[in-house]
Amino acid sequence: MLASTLMFWNFTPVIAMMGMGRFMDPWYLLLVMLPGMVLSSGAAWLVKKRFNQYSSVPTSRGFTGQQAAQKLLDTAGITDVRVVRVDGTLTDHYNPTNKTLALSSQVFDKSSVAAIGVATHEAGHAIQHATGYFPLKWRSMIVPAANIGTKFGTTAMMVGLALIAVAGVFGQVVFLIGAGLYTLLLLFQLVTLPVEFNASNRAKQLVVEAGIVTPQERVGIDKVLTAAAMTYVAAFVTAFLTLIYFLHRAGFFNNRR
Repeated sequence: MLASTLMFWNFTPVIAMMGMGRFMDPWYLLLVMLPGMVLSSGAAWLVKKRFNQYSSVPTSRGFTGQQAAQKLLDTAGITDVRVVRVDGTLTDHYNPTNKTLALSSQVFDKSSVAAIGVATHEAGHAIQHATGYFPLKWRSMIVPAANIGTKFGTTAMMVGLALIAVAGVFGQVVFLIGAGLYTLLLLFQLVTLPVEFNASNRAKQLVVEAGIVTPQERVGIDKVLTAAAMTYVAAFVTAFLTLIYFLHRAGFFNNRR
């Protein structure tokens, strides 16, 4: 989860614009790039701030991140998921392929409010997987397509824009292919929202029910996980603005075309 919050920003459209001088558009920088950077960097800053703040707040019951995650797994009857340590900072994640719940050193053996929040959020993903939570299954299914959209979507849209001026319909076809590929990325980010919010909601509920933290300590967990969730919202909004901008440049909102 937190490994991907620091942070999504796709510079491909900007690089492409800079490499194609005639299409360089200050409105893109003003209406897409600037808001996207403000949203993503602001969300990433808030995650770091909240995590650092609540990393210094110990929990009264002394569970470490590893113990908290394991307790939620045990309570849910999940016996085939391993909780392991992983290198790096805020690199915590759940891997459904090999069923490992990886926690960074800042989380694995720490008993802070922040550590418990991150660890139980990842346990929430493991519970989603075990119970067949549909948005998680759907997201996993579209990962390959989203990767293609990330690599080729914006490039194809830029090439299409360049060709529209000289090749007409052929340029529009190339642009539409790029827009379709980019939409796959947008769809992936849209499906990610309920997956992440649901995992956080599970953690917030179960962490008190399992006796890992007190209701008062859960307030800090709520703040940490809410900040992390906002990074996914920022990524989706940025991608959505990018697609709308390119559609506008291609004339799809212009009745004269």
